[in-house]
Amino acid sequence: MDKKNMDFTEKTVSTRPIFQGKIISLQVDEVTLPDGTAATREIVKHPGAVAVIAVVADKLLVVEQYRKPLERLQVEIPAGKLDGGEDPAEAAKRELKEETGYECDRVSLLHSMATSPGFADEVIHLYVAEGLRSGEASPDEDEFLNAFALSPDEASQAVADGRICDAKTLLAVYAWRRYIETGTWGV
Repeated sequence: MDKKNMDFTEKTVSTRPIFQGKIISLQVDEVTLPDGTAATREIVKHPGAVAVIAVVADKLLVVEQYRKPLERLQVEIPAGKLDGGEDPAEAAKRELKEETGYECDRVSLLHSMATSPGFADEVIHLYVAEGLRSGEASPDEDEFLNAFALSPDEASQAVADGRICDAKTLLAVYAWRRYIETGTWGV
C-alpha cells in the first residue's frame, strides 16, 4: 500500500458519550481507518485554555499550586480554561488578573498548542502580556496558589529541579529566554 499519497483521515462511524464532568468529557468514537479497517478512539473533550507570559521588572510572573494528578506543588505561568464561547485574549487577561493581580493593556498571541493530541482535543493559547499594572489577585474559590516572580536564572533552576515541568510553562520559559537573547518573541 502506497502511504505517500494516502488520505490519513479517520472517519467517525459513531460516538458514545462515557462521562460528562465539570471541565472535561470522555467519549469513545468508532472510526474507519484510511485502509478501511475499524478502530476505537477514546477522546477527552476540553473547552480549551489560555496561558500568559507576563514579565515584570525582568522577572516572569508565575504561580505555585498543588496539582492533584501529579500529587505535588508545581510552578506554572498563569493559566486557566476558557468559559463557554469566551474570547481567548479576554480569558488571558482575566486569568492574569485572577491569579496574580496584574492587569495588562494588551495581550499578543504567541502560539496555540495541542496539549495531548493522541487522546484529547485541548488547545492552550499562549499569550504575551504587555502594559502591566499591579493589583490584587482574586483566584477562584477552589484555587489555592501563591503568585511570585522568577528571574531568568531562577526559572532555569526551577526547570532543572522539575518544579516547572508542564509544557505551557516550559515553552514560556524558552520563549522568554529567546526574547532576552534576540529581542523577539517566538517559538
